[in-house]
Amino acid sequence: MLTKKGKYGLKALVHLSRMPAGQLAFVNDIAVANNIPKKFLDAILGELRNAGFVQSRKGKDGGYRLARPAAEIKIGHVVRVLDGPLAPIPCASRTQYQRCEDCNEETCEVRHMMLEVRQAIADVLDNRSLAAMRDADNDDYPLELSSQSN
Repeated sequence: MLTKKGKYGLKALVHLSRMPAGQLAFVNDIAVANNIPKKFLDAILGELRNAGFVQSRKGKDGGYRLARPAAEIKIGHVVRVLDGPLAPIPCASRTQYQRCEDCNEETCEVRHMMLEVRQAIADVLDNRSLAAMRDADNDDYPLELSSQSN
């Protein structure tokens, strides 16, 4: 599950992606516009800066902006930086794999299902850019999912 840190980080990046190229946004403006606690946002933006997603400038005319075009920032990369692995359980993770103590990984049905879940999540998040997320129609369900529920 996406944590508040991950959700707020993505909201902040979407906010920055809507700014004119090169223009800086104040932390307080981002926080107010997206209903994010400012102190928490400061820490999140620091992590995003360290990971190379945003640039910052200090001082009266300071603020944050994207470090590269929104089309080049993949959502999966952002989520991994802020929230860690995409896998729902450690034995299904590619980046932070941990062996289970209580099962045989070769025959564990739970692990095999979670590997499939992890792959489905990665297929969506690793193939969606910040620009695509920003420009989405904001429908609650993708067309494929809404037609399956009928």
